[in-house]
Amino acid sequence: MSEQPEIGGTRPIVGELAAGEYWWCACGKSKNQPYCDGSHAGTSFQPQRFELSEAKKCALCTCKRTANMPFCDGAHNKL
Repeated sequence: MSEQPEIGGTRPIVGELAAGEYWWCACGKSKNQPYCDGSHAGTSFQPQRFELSEAKKCALCTCKRTANMPFCDGAHNKL
């Protein structure tokens, strides 16, 4: 069985993001959810890079169970 990420939160973080590069926490350990702070060191997880070409409203997953990383797909409703 593969290692499961920690649940970083039970609701997505929704907000307007500027165009640019972001690093989404995939391990669930970051204290800066939903973004990576390096807490994955020593685990099998790596942050997920994503880029926005223009500003847009996003719902970023914090439960780490989404099938649409880094975006929320409602998986937190099944926890």
